[in-house]
Amino acid sequence: MKKIKSITAVLILFLSTFAIAQDDTKAKGILDELSKKTKTYTTIKTSFSYVMEGKDGKKNEKQEGTLSLKNNKYKLEISGQEVYCDGKSISTYLKDANELQINEMPDPNSEDAISPTTIFTIYEKGFKYKFESEKVENGKTIQLINLYPINSKSKNYHTVKLFIDKGSKQIASIKVLGKDGNNYTYLVKSFVSNSEMNDALFVFDKQKHQKVEINDLR
Repeated sequence: MKKIKSITAVLILFLSTFAIAQDDTKAKGILDELSKKTKTYTTIKTSFSYVMEGKDGKKNEKQEGTLSLKNNKYKLEISGQEVYCDGKSISTYLKDANELQINEMPDPNSEDAISPTTIFTIYEKGFKYKFESEKVENGKTIQLINLYPINSKSKNYHTVKLFIDKGSKQIASIKVLGKDGNNYTYLVKSFVSNSEMNDALFVFDKQKHQKVEINDLR
């Protein structure tokens, strides 16, 4: 279970470390464009791959996941678990244990209250940023921006590398560099916006899991 929670924590970091500070005009312009476009979406559904690379340079773990977003609601599927957020609480279903954990929503005003719903809207605080490079990969122009946490002592990583597709103004991939030498890479495989999503998608269906063990931690 510790392993599952660890992967989720890194994923949440991946989905919400796009904050910025005022130190690079070009980077700010790119991130502002990304934010402006994304805020026009009513819903987002994306699939991604996750790779954890150990400090010895070996790829120790690879997984696939999906994320659906609608306003302050989301559903995340990865690593044998499903995470449901209905805008009021967060329910994590651990498939192997047939266990549901229910937690309070974090304070949205807290700088550390990161969640998938803040993926494109948390630019204003918490990070310094720097434009690094621009190059063509597989026919697409990819822009690299490095993000550095302002309160670095409280973080277990030192740099977040954000790769942005210049043409579509969408995130292509992210690499998180850990202080322990482990690196985490997320590659966006598909991105669909403005599709219909019923609110029931973001609520765990207890009727389909009659024998589930429920731990309400609120």
